[in-house]
This record gives sequence, C-alpha cells and structure tokens, in this order.
Amino acid sequence: MLLICAIIWIGFRFFHAKDHTNKAVTTEPKDEIAEQALLADWQTKRQHVATRTSKQHNHTFIETTKKHFVIAFLPLFSISLAATSVALSLFFSDFHKTEEFIPYEYKHSSRIKLTLQEEQLAPPPPLPPEAFRDAISEQPRLNRADRSWDKLDAAFVQTVLRLMARLEARGYPMTLLEGYRSPERQDALAGQATLVTKAKGGQSKHQYGLAVDLAPVRNGKVVISERDPWAMQAYQALGEEAAAAALTWGGNWSFKDYGHIERSGSLRQLLASKQ
Repeated sequence: MLLICAIIWIGFRFFHAKDHTNKAVTTEPKDEIAEQALLADWQTKRQHVATRTSKQHNHTFIETTKKHFVIAFLPLFSISLAATSVALSLFFSDFHKTEEFIPYEYKHSSRIKLTLQEEQLAPPPPLPPEAFRDAISEQPRLNRADRSWDKLDAAFVQTVLRLMARLEARGYPMTLLEGYRSPERQDALAGQATLVTKAKGGQSKHQYGLAVDLAPVRNGKVVISERDPWAMQAYQALGEEAAAAALTWGGNWSFKDYGHIERSGSLRQLLASKQ
C-alpha cells in the first residue's frame, strides 16, 4: 500500500512538474512578446513626446526671436519716423509761412547783409599841406609821415572810417596824421632823444597797417596840442569811440599817445588770424 502510494506520489510530482514546465515554456514567450510590445509602445510614446517637445522648443525659440526683433526694431523705426517727420516739416516749412508771422528783421536780413557788404566807406580826401603847418612846426617828425589809406589793412580802415564818422557827428572831425610806418622809420622814431615810441621796427602795428594816429581838425587846421582844451576833448571822445569799437587807445598807456588807436590783441595773434 505504501509502495502504491509512493508510486502515485512520484507520478503526480513528475506529471505536475512537466505540466508546470510546459506552462512556463509556453507562457514565457507570451510574456516576452508582451514586454517587447510594451517597450516598443513606450519608445514610440517617448519619441512622440520628444518630437512634440522639440517642436514646442522650436516654436518657443521662433516666438522669442520675433519678440526680440520687434523690441529691437521698434525704437529704430520710431527714431527714423520722427527724423523723417522733422525733415519733411523743415523742407515744407517755407511753403507755409504767412507774412504776418515773419519777423521784420528776418524778412530783411538778407537785404541788410547785402547792404552791409556793399557799404564800404571811402576815405576822405587828403587835406592840403597848409592844414598840417602848425602841427609840423610843433612836431617836425610829422613832415615825413605816411598818410596813405591804401597801405593799411582794409578791414581796419573801415573800422577807423566809421569811428571818424561818429566823432564828426559829435563835433570832432578827425584826419589821418600817420598810418603805415616802415621798419626803418619805426627804428628812427624809437631812437630819438625825445620819447616818441618804445616799439622798434617790426614791433609796432603801424608796420602791418593795424594802427593809425589821428588828430582833430578845427577850422581847416590840424590841432595836436595837448594844451588846447578843445583838442583834449576831441582826444577823450576818440578814446570813448575806440573803446566802443573794441580798439586800443594810446591815451590809456603809461606813455600817453592820445591820437593813437590800433587793433586790439597781440601782434602775433593778429598776424596769425590774417594768415
């Protein structure tokens, strides 16, 4: 009985194990196929997610680039638009001016400039030699003085002529006592025993046509005496007009030269500006 039971138990174990093995053999491929299918499906989904993420990233990058481009371009476009508007306004401004809104000075500025350019004062005619007789007798050096306006700086001549016109309107007519001086004459005057000038040849503005000596004229005669009250009044008026014209007056020097006026500034600066 025990033998029969043992045989039955052994047979049961054998056939049960074989069946389990077969089931494992038969079911294992099914599980592997399912696992591969799941893996393939996961990879497909992962690839789809990656593709969708890449598309979203590209779309975000494009939108960000567009936004940055708009932000950068908008100020440039605004500036260009404003500049174009200003340029067009300035260009068409002359077509929209009305007569009542144009200032009088502005309307006639071109005419005034043209008039000033054309208005060149002519030097007065030279006085006869008799007019200088008393002055030369008092200062013999004046006998050899050069009274030619042509040797002086043209712009300076116009300044002096306008100054003389203002003095004549005040009752003090003036005449050119001496203008251009050669370096030799300047040296001769600087070497005189009686002090006439401290400047040597090449150091005076007379050599460059930028200085003149004027004298008042009364009753057709040149008056240079500083003891004459009227003459001194004329010299004082000359100093006032010289200051108004931004000229240097010799009456303000330590060595008084009341009839002398010259262009202000150092000689070196004046010569450099002319060049």
